Amino acid sequence: MIVRDPVHGDIEVGPEEREILDTPQLQRLRGIKQTGTACLVYPGCVHTRFEHSLGTMATAKRIMDSLERVGFPPSPEDRLVVAAAALVHDVTHIPFGHTFEDERRIFPRHDSGHRLQHFVVDSALGEILRRHGVLGPVLKLLSPSPEPSPGQAWRAQLISSCVDADLLDYLRRDAYFAGLSHNYDDRIFAHFLIADGQLALNLVKHEMERPDARSEIMHLLRLRYFLTERVYTHHAKIASGAMISRAVELARDDGLEERQLWDLSDQTLPQFLKALGGPGSPAALLVEAVEGRRLLKRAYILSSATVGRPRRLELIERYAGPGPERVELERQLARTLGLGEHQVAVCCPPESLFKEAGALVRSRGGIRPLNTLDPGPAGEVRSLEEQYENLWRFYVFVPPEHVGPAGRACEELLGEPNEYRPKGEAWPGVEY
Repeated sequence: MIVRDPVHGDIEVGPEEREILDTPQLQRLRGIKQTGTACLVYPGCVHTRFEHSLGTMATAKRIMDSLERVGFPPSPEDRLVVAAAALVHDVTHIPFGHTFEDERRIFPRHDSGHRLQHFVVDSALGEILRRHGVLGPVLKLLSPSPEPSPGQAWRAQLISSCVDADLLDYLRRDAYFAGLSHNYDDRIFAHFLIADGQLALNLVKHEMERPDARSEIMHLLRLRYFLTERVYTHHAKIASGAMISRAVELARDDGLEERQLWDLSDQTLPQFLKALGGPGSPAALLVEAVEGRRLLKRAYILSSATVGRPRRLELIERYAGPGPERVELERQLARTLGLGEHQVAVCCPPESLFKEAGALVRSRGGIRPLNTLDPGPAGEVRSLEEQYENLWRFYVFVPPEHVGPAGRACEELLGEPNEYRPKGEAWPGVEY
């Protein structure tokens, strides 16, 4: 079967892969957007995890084809297991999963064991994988900390590592649907190899360093940074994600369990939350505001470059996730401003590492992470890592008419000057 994809063109789907695609577990992914609420900023970002799953399988196959051309031929079993794992690698995602799991830390990560059991083992998908003899190997590749057989680490790394099939699909796909004219060159596929059983990128030819290969990898890393800066951490995406998360947190306080979200989609989750809270409930008001793009606005911002690493880590420890200190700060601000608790959202993202900078590469010194090379390449990578680290922002969002008072209240409560000045407000000591 051939599936026409707007990003990769024709994708060939084998009979086993077609059976996997047709399961309810994979079809459910048609209802879950790949980039969450980014469509409120980039209207074209309505692509789903279903298309991304197909694309990840396509890029995984392309990497394996390249490995065969350079003398590392995968076996037929390797090809089936890796293609199947690529196809189902996101099957455990719930709506707005990265927001709930990584940004707000309401629920465990999607690759936790109980979700794998539900979606992959105790399901029609599990029956098909079992029938084709790949259930065990696929589960091994999808587990958070896979323990590969000797010489087989590359199979898991091809699906989930630093530079992998997942990354090579979503960078190209997210840029395309956001309408951003950025892409990587297909030459990157030619640089993959297997060394000591691990997947790596080759920076050497005829025992000489290849600047062109390094440039291709650096271009890929810059694209990853660019999309993080423009799409994944856009303030309106963060605000809308926080509002949906606050609705879920309120529902969880009333007895909502994670399992109730497993079979929902981006469309049915808002309806579920509104019905659960009832008309006019705080959760319903938040959901309706997101649906109408009536978003909370930035009132207070601290950036990584300004507060420094020690203070940033202190803020993360206190306010990242749904802990008591974050909840109390939101309550204090709500009382000060005369707002409902649901009208204040404190967003303190966890520390995010630029894991792609640690991609394994083969240099003249052997196999090592890219960001440890000496001297020039590592300096270039570390500079990009620092830029990525500086994307961190601590936000407080409130209704637009309360932005000024909220910013001043945050300065008093947190003891840090506000870096954000709404339009029309001057910086202290600056004449216009």
